[in-house]
Amino acid sequence: MKAINLNYEKYGSGEPIIILHGLFGSSVNWKTVSEMVSSHFLVYTLDLRNHGESPHSEQFNYNVMTEDLKQFIQRHNLQKVIVLGHSLGGKTAMTFASTYPQMVDKLIIVDIAPRAYLSSLKGLIEFMMSVKLSQYNK
Repeated sequence: MKAINLNYEKYGSGEPIIILHGLFGSSVNWKTVSEMVSSHFLVYTLDLRNHGESPHSEQFNYNVMTEDLKQFIQRHNLQKVIVLGHSLGGKTAMTFASTYPQMVDKLIIVDIAPRAYLSSLKGLIEFMMSVKLSQYNK
């Protein structure tokens, strides 16, 4: 399992807070919130792997995303951080906090719980994967 360097946006100064978006989202989804709290916190909004401007990989699960987050924190010389995760980012944040509790000061989870969910998006994902993008012009 190899961690990747995640794309991110950075706002403000102070105690570090890392924001993780939901499925099909990106760091841009949290821009307004990030700008609002940046007067009190050093805010990092990340693009999780296979999202936004971050690299894409065939490996895509909570364990590899946890390692991506760990590497990000270490690369930026952060200590205990606040992690806010929404949906997919929330599950990643929970996995990270349970794997590396010493790296987390506070955990904020939005719109997801620590339980298994039935995938209501399976049909949509299969359809998106079947589209041959090369046959469309920009």
